[in-house]
Amino acid sequence: MIRTGISMLALVLSLAATPALAKDKPEPATAKSAALTPADADSFVARAEKELGDFSVVANQAGWINATYITDDTDAINARIGSEQTELQVKYALDAAKYATIPNLSPDTARKLALLRNGLTLPAPTRPGAAAELATIVTRMSSEYGAGKGTLDGKPINGSDIEAAMGKVRDPAKLQEMWTSWHDNVGAQMRGDYQRSVGIANEGAVTLGYKDTGALWRSGYDMSPAEFAKMTDGLWKQVEPLYQALHTYVRWKLNEKYGDAIQSKTGPIRADLLGNMWAQEWGNIYDIVAPKGAGDLGYDTGALLESKGYDPLKMVKTAEGFYSSLGFAPLPDSFWIRSQITKPRDREVICHASAWDIDNKDDIRVKTCLKINADDFVTIHHELGHNYYQRAYKDQPFLYENGANDGFHEAIGDFVALSITPDYLVQIGLLDQAKVPSPDKDIGLLLRQAMDKVAFLPFGLLIDKWRWGVFSGSIKPDGYEAAWNALRLQYQGVAPPVERDETKFDPGAKYHVPAEVPYTRYFLARLLQFQFYQAACKQAGWTGPLHRCSFYGNKEVGAKLNAMLTMGQSKPWPDALEAFTGSREMSGDAIMEYFAPLKAWLDEQNKGKPSGW
Repeated sequence: MIRTGISMLALVLSLAATPALAKDKPEPATAKSAALTPADADSFVARAEKELGDFSVVANQAGWINATYITDDTDAINARIGSEQTELQVKYALDAAKYATIPNLSPDTARKLALLRNGLTLPAPTRPGAAAELATIVTRMSSEYGAGKGTLDGKPINGSDIEAAMGKVRDPAKLQEMWTSWHDNVGAQMRGDYQRSVGIANEGAVTLGYKDTGALWRSGYDMSPAEFAKMTDGLWKQVEPLYQALHTYVRWKLNEKYGDAIQSKTGPIRADLLGNMWAQEWGNIYDIVAPKGAGDLGYDTGALLESKGYDPLKMVKTAEGFYSSLGFAPLPDSFWIRSQITKPRDREVICHASAWDIDNKDDIRVKTCLKINADDFVTIHHELGHNYYQRAYKDQPFLYENGANDGFHEAIGDFVALSITPDYLVQIGLLDQAKVPSPDKDIGLLLRQAMDKVAFLPFGLLIDKWRWGVFSGSIKPDGYEAAWNALRLQYQGVAPPVERDETKFDPGAKYHVPAEVPYTRYFLARLLQFQFYQAACKQAGWTGPLHRCSFYGNKEVGAKLNAMLTMGQSKPWPDALEAFTGSREMSGDAIMEYFAPLKAWLDEQNKGKPSGW
């Protein structure tokens, strides 16, 4: 399960104004822009930061209520606030483009003007009613997703429960029922709304000077949109051989279990057999693919949590303890009072896990529906990574209160979660020392990790590949579904269990599409987390196999990490990366080093087996 952190200027619904405040519009740059001075630009930026910062508190409060208490009324309020703020953000972005032409700007002001210009995710055009319509559509799609249901044995089942069931059920007919019902019931109904949102957002992106919304999204990485697309393609080529080796191995193991009628020896893998609603992470079917002899890891984290009497609250406390061991201050009391840790029984909520910074200072929270299992144990370590990052940069100016790039924000918690090793479990009292897997179990440990970490990589790339095509017009509305499945086949080598046509809209069955959350950040985070992890292990003096390293309790690592986190978005991301890792380039080298023993083993196992699809 992939988790989303809330960043202040990134989402159309995450910043908003009250009706009274919305009347106080920024003063536009005039036709006499040539006469404006650097001091004028400095004043404009200061005014923008003050207003947007004030508005964000109200907006996040409204967004929190809507996400944790879905009703027609909270939908309407959130949509109204979102539309007002979108109008204000667009005006600031337009003016920022004009002020950016002033000669001799300070580097700080120039950077903030760039952030103002490309900080919108869905920029509504300035024509009357456009922002309101866009906000209403996005709120409606998000709420439809949150309230969505599939079926199991013909009975309704909500999104959180269907995710859990997909990881446990092994009956192909039931898996097909859950997959098909979820995609049909949740995705298809929002196809028209999604198409309309694309049109409005593209109109707004052009107003801001971008070719389309996809180009705007790719502009937020301290490089041109074309350079960013080229970089992501290069990163994928680095790791693609590892993914293909894993795909080959998993396919023939699924064929062994289910037979040719369910899973062929060649071609794509049937998406619903992989233990996850979107086939994005495959760790739930580790029992099917575990290598003989080395496959029994000697423990199961979920079972350990249950045997030790863990409840969701204790899981969160344990995750907090990891960060405390690195020297970070405890979470504030308000976190424990205001967070949603488990799913309420009396109302509909969006269960997709997320971390929130309500007031840009200390009111940090998580919104989760935790269950006692290994996946959610990782999830909460991840989500707290967002919260500690948010708190670390709280003293930065508002426009810098964000990750160095959005991949950084996702990677922090994930690299900490990589340290959930057997040694860490021993140190926190979950695992007995006598049951720590011996070195001959390392292939099993690595395979279990790869089933999530490596399996996710192409999925993390293709969602935005699809959306970039939709925004650019290379993917037409009458080909949404076909293009989605073509990309799933090209990058993942998976296929739906039943025929799909253009009455369907399977992209909408993934939270980040109706919620309009850019997704390439998760692909970047999968690589960055290994770079961060490798650097932390070196700082901790670790000399053993990389995958067995835990830096739990190392305050030297914590101090260096905090130094990077406090930078926020105040410097280009290569500066932040260099501050912690010593390198200025994102790379797949660290993940390839981590899984090198597994890659060699997979290549040996796959000899004589068909590869590719």
